Amino acid sequence: MSNASSDSEILARLSKVIESRKNADPDTSYVASLFERGRAKIAEKVGEEAVETVIAGVSGDKDDIKSEAADLLFHLMILLADAELDISDVLAVLAEREGISGLSEKAARR
Repeated sequence: MSNASSDSEILARLSKVIESRKNADPDTSYVASLFERGRAKIAEKVGEEAVETVIAGVSGDKDDIKSEAADLLFHLMILLADAELDISDVLAVLAEREGISGLSEKAARR
């Protein structure tokens, strides 16, 4: 298991790579090809990866869960970049929610 510092560094590096590939050649960059196809396609990929993560979760195979969760996070970060957001924006929301009961937080959204 890695530590929080290296985990956040991995996410920061991945964010930079995704950002750098926004305008790359779609013929040579998978990330660029998704940006070229638009947010609806990116969101579709997030949905596909979410379903695959659920299936892996139900199967209980830890290696499959880790792999599919990585794919899901990767595609979610592409969606965030397309919306001019970063994983740090999501982490900030999680930090704001830290220490708040999930039931209380959900009730406050109504």
